[in-house]
Amino acid sequence: MQALQAALEKLEEVKDLHTLEELRLLVLGKKGLLAHAFAGLKELEQEEKTRYAQELNRFKESFSTLHAQKKQALQALELQVRLEAEKIDVSLANTHSGGSLGHPLNYTKERIITHFTQRGFKLHLGALVEDDFHNFSALNIPPHHPARAMQDTFYFKDHKLLRTHTSPSQIHAMQTQTPPIKMIAVGHTFRRDYDTTHTPMFSQVEGLVVDTGVHFGHLKQVLEEFLNAFFGSVKVRWRSSFFPFTEPSAEVDMSCVFCQQKGCKVCKNTGWLEVLGAGLVHPEVFKNVGLEGMQGYAFGLGIERLAMLSCEINDLRSFFETDLRMLEAF
Repeated sequence: MQALQAALEKLEEVKDLHTLEELRLLVLGKKGLLAHAFAGLKELEQEEKTRYAQELNRFKESFSTLHAQKKQALQALELQVRLEAEKIDVSLANTHSGGSLGHPLNYTKERIITHFTQRGFKLHLGALVEDDFHNFSALNIPPHHPARAMQDTFYFKDHKLLRTHTSPSQIHAMQTQTPPIKMIAVGHTFRRDYDTTHTPMFSQVEGLVVDTGVHFGHLKQVLEEFLNAFFGSVKVRWRSSFFPFTEPSAEVDMSCVFCQQKGCKVCKNTGWLEVLGAGLVHPEVFKNVGLEGMQGYAFGLGIERLAMLSCEINDLRSFFETDLRMLEAF
């Protein structure tokens, strides 16, 4: 009991949460002082065992109560110190003279838009709320198609939905414009997902070219030129893939800009980074918008994905958390 009583007295002297947690483990942990004391009860006579067990339980209750009070007090003190350190006097004049590239997402988006608009692509923004036809059916994603399950869509009661990609803008363009069409659709999209690499809202850029004589070689040239302009000199690899709205479809990888293909955590030791998807527009999509017999290609990329790679940010949620330390890096 002497060791336990000493721990109880030490509780009053604790000045920080880390030390407090260490003391809690010392006393209440699985191999702590209290567990050791309870284990020793088996060596006592019944009457003495009962009395000693009651003392241990009273001690445990007292220690737990005092520990909770101490923890609450230290947390309040720690919060007060942090608030004082982060306090901003808005009445002071702004003496910050450093320049800024702006938010990394906006900076990345503007770089992408500038690249493609300088090459004749027209900018389309589109609506955030779409219907099933423009978001799914017109893109060759019929009801019960497995691709719908992958989208994790936010639906409204009136059969409207938050768009899951910027592709509906392409459908609207093909319905209202006469080819040739050369456009990029830029904007926010929404899916039910949230972790280090996914958020419920994210941004996309999708490109569409519709004209006679368009083939896969044109698509390959446009995207390889973009990746080399955006990241510098990189190797590009094309892999066969599947998207309901393109045929043939491909995933596009580039050589890892962090390790120069030597292998690292970012590229999972493969030397390659997946950056976008692309393909020739599926004949069914042209049929759904009344442009049967046309040729075209489409591609899509995530702005956050490119921003993470170019700005070396490893957690997607950092873009949306108001942490000035992250923003000050830019």
